[in-house]
Amino acid sequence: ATFTRSAAVAGTVPLLQPWPRAPWSTGRSVSALSVSAQVKGSQDGAGPSCVSPRAPSSVAGPQNPLEMNLCWNEIKKKSHSLRARLEAFSDHSGKLQVPLQEIIDWLGQKDEELSAQLPLRGDVLLVQQEKETHAAFMEEVKSRGPYIYSVLESAQAFLSQHPFEELEEPSSESKDVSPRHRIQNISRFVWKQANVASELWEKLTARCVDQHRHIERTLEQLLEIKGAMEELSTMLDQAESVRETWEPIGDLFIDSLPEHIQSTKLFKDELSPMKDGVKVVNDLAHQLAISDVHLSMENSRTLEHINTRWKQLQASINERLKQLQDAHRDFGPGSQHFLSSSVQVPWERAISPNKVPYYINHQAQTTCWDHPKMTELYQTLADLNNIKFSAYRTAMKLRRVQKALRLDMVTLATALEIFNEHDLQPSDRAMDVVEVIHCLTALYERLEEERGILVNVPLCVDMSLNWLLNVFDSGRSGKMRALSFKTGIACLCGTEVKEKFQYLFSQVANAGGLCDQRHLGVLLHEAIQVPRQLGEVAAFGGSNVEPSIRSCFRFSHGKSAIEASQFLEWANLEPQSMVWLAVLHRVTMAEQVKHQTKCSVCRQCPIKGFRYRSLKQFNVDICQTCFLTGRASKGNKLHYPIMEYYTPTTSSENMRDFATTLKNKFRSKQYFSKHPQRGYLPVQSVLEADFSETPASSPMLPHADTHSRIEHFLQAPYHPLVLPHSGISRPARTAAQFLHPSPAPAPGRGFCVSPRGSSAFSDTPPVPCPLPPLCMPAFVPHAF
Repeated sequence: ATFTRSAAVAGTVPLLQPWPRAPWSTGRSVSALSVSAQVKGSQDGAGPSCVSPRAPSSVAGPQNPLEMNLCWNEIKKKSHSLRARLEAFSDHSGKLQVPLQEIIDWLGQKDEELSAQLPLRGDVLLVQQEKETHAAFMEEVKSRGPYIYSVLESAQAFLSQHPFEELEEPSSESKDVSPRHRIQNISRFVWKQANVASELWEKLTARCVDQHRHIERTLEQLLEIKGAMEELSTMLDQAESVRETWEPIGDLFIDSLPEHIQSTKLFKDELSPMKDGVKVVNDLAHQLAISDVHLSMENSRTLEHINTRWKQLQASINERLKQLQDAHRDFGPGSQHFLSSSVQVPWERAISPNKVPYYINHQAQTTCWDHPKMTELYQTLADLNNIKFSAYRTAMKLRRVQKALRLDMVTLATALEIFNEHDLQPSDRAMDVVEVIHCLTALYERLEEERGILVNVPLCVDMSLNWLLNVFDSGRSGKMRALSFKTGIACLCGTEVKEKFQYLFSQVANAGGLCDQRHLGVLLHEAIQVPRQLGEVAAFGGSNVEPSIRSCFRFSHGKSAIEASQFLEWANLEPQSMVWLAVLHRVTMAEQVKHQTKCSVCRQCPIKGFRYRSLKQFNVDICQTCFLTGRASKGNKLHYPIMEYYTPTTSSENMRDFATTLKNKFRSKQYFSKHPQRGYLPVQSVLEADFSETPASSPMLPHADTHSRIEHFLQAPYHPLVLPHSGISRPARTAAQFLHPSPAPAPGRGFCVSPRGSSAFSDTPPVPCPLPPLCMPAFVPHAF
C-alpha cells in the first residue's frame, strides 16, 4: 500500500487534496485499535527465526563438546544479528515519530487559525481583507504540503517493512516485554501518528476549500447589496422629490380630482421596481444572516434607513390617494356633497355608512330620515283628508308630491334617455343610493337645459331621493331595484297615462313582447307601493295583486302570457289597483280648466278644475271642492248619477246630458240602486286592513340615540323580490294586517261614465295625512 498526493486549484490559489486514508486503517478508531504482538516466522529469511533447543535423544549418550560448542556459536551469531536489526529499527522509528508529532501539532494550530477567521464581517472592504488573509493562509498550507507528503510516505515505507497484526495488547502487569512485542508496539504507534496526521490534513484542506468558497460567495452578495442599496437610495430621492411637488388637497380644483387620482395611481405603479428592489435587498441580508454573516453597523443603518423611507413613501402615496378619492366622492360631480345645500340651518344633511342620507336638527337635537321639506310636504297633505273619494284623494296627494319634486315638468322621453345613459338594465338589478343620485342629477340637469328654467337641482334631487326611499326602501337598506326606480319616476312624470302603461309593460315583457303572470305581478307590486306609502293601499285592493293579475289575464284568451295591446285594453278600463294613476292624469288636465257656469252649492263662478253635472236634476253643477268634500245644497243628492268633466263641455255633450237627465227623471231611486255604474273596473280581493294606513314618515330621534338607531336601520338586509312558485306576486303581510282584515271598499253610488270623463267613486273615509315625525323609537319595516 502507498500514500498518494495531488494538488487542487480553486480560483488562483492552488489547494491541497485531502490526504487519503492510510491503507492499513482498519476502519475503527485509533484508540479502539488492538494490535497483536505476534512475530512472524522467518520463512523468507527476512525476520528472526524462532530458536528452540533440540530435544536430547533418548538413545544418544552425552553430547560431544564440539557439537555443543558449534551450536552455541550459531546461537550467539544469530543473537548479535538480531540485536543489530533491533538497534537499526529503533533508530529509524525515532526519526519518524518526531516529524509526525510536529506535523500533528502544526495541523492543529492551523485549524485553530482557520476557525479564528470566522465569522466574516458584513462589509465589502473587510471581506476583501479576509479574502487576502485567507489566500496567504492557503499559500502557507500549500507550501507545507510536500514536507507532509514526504513524511507520510516515509512512514508508509517503514510500516511496509515492519508490518504488524492485530493481537491482544500485553497486560500492563507484565514486566518483561519481548523484542517482538516491542517491534509490534513501535509499528503500531507510528501507524497511529500517521493516521492522525492524514485525517488532520484532509480536514484542514477541505475546510480551506469551503471557507474560500464562503468568502467568495459572501463578497459577491455584499457587492450586490451595496449596489442595490445605492440604486434604491437614488430612486427614493427621485420619488421623494416628486412627492414634494404635490399640492395640498384643499388647493385642488374639483374638476381636476380625477386627473390627480389617475396620476397618483400611475406614480404608484411606477414604484413597483423599487418595491421589488427593497425585497431583494432584504432577502440578501437575510441569507447572509443565515450563513452567520451579519452586516456591518454602517450597512445595517443604511438598509434600515432605506426600509423606513420606503414605508413612509408608500404610506404617503396611499394616504394621498385615499384623500383624493374621498374628496372626489364627497365633492366630485357624482358625490353627495352638493346636496348639503338642500337644507338650511339648524338642519344638517348627514350620510350613513351605506350612503343613505339622514337629517340632523341641531336645535331640537333630533335625527330623522325625511328631508325637512318632505316633512312640511306631508303636513300640507292634511288639507286633502276631507276628500271623500280615495282615488281622488290619492291623486290629489300625488299631484302635490309631483309638483314639489318638479317631476310634472319631466317628460317620459327625457326620463328614458337618462335611463339608457345610465344603463339601468336589467330591471331586476339592484341600485345603490349613489346610482340613484347620479340618475336624478342628470335628469334635473337635462330638465334645466331643455326647459330653460332655473331648477334647484340639490333640493329636487334630495327630495326625489327621499320620496323614492320612502316608497321602495322604507327600511333604508340603501338598495332598490332598477324597476322600482323607473316605476316611481314614470308614474310621476308629466306624460299621457297610456304612454306610462306602455313603458311599464315593456319593462317586464320578454323579447317577444309578452308578459307572464309572474312578471306582471312584479310590475303591479311595484306600482301599488306608491299609494301604499300614502296610506291609501286599502282602497285599491291592498298589496295583494293576485286578483288584479287574474282580472288582467281574462283578456289573454286563455294564454299563459299577455300582449301589450291586451294589457292596455285592461288598463284603459281603469282597474281598481291602478285607477289612481288615471285619476292623477285627469287631475293634472283639470287644473287649468275653467267652466263658464256657477256652482249650485258654493255659487263659485266660473268653476275651476273638475265640473260635476247632475244627470237627475236640470241645471245643477257642482265644483270639485264641493263634490269631493261631500257638500250639497238642499235637494241636491250626490247619490244620483253625476257626470264629471275635466275639459270644457261642447254643445253635443250638453244635448246628450239633457236627454239623459230627462230620461232619469222618470226613474226611481230603486232603479239606481239596482243598476250602479262605476267609473273603474273592480277586482275581487280581501283587503289587508280596516283602517287607513299612513305614510311611513321617518322617526325623529334624540342625539344620544341617533347613531345606534342609524346602525339599527342599516342592519336591515336588502331582500330582492322573491315570488312564490305560483308565479303571482304575494307580498308579505304584517301582523296587524292579519289581525284586522278589512272588507272591500264600498263601490261608487251609481256614477255615470262619460267618454271624455269619469265618475267619482269609492267614498271611503279619508285617511290621515302623514304627520311630522315624532320623538319616538320607531322602526320602519320594509315595504314588503
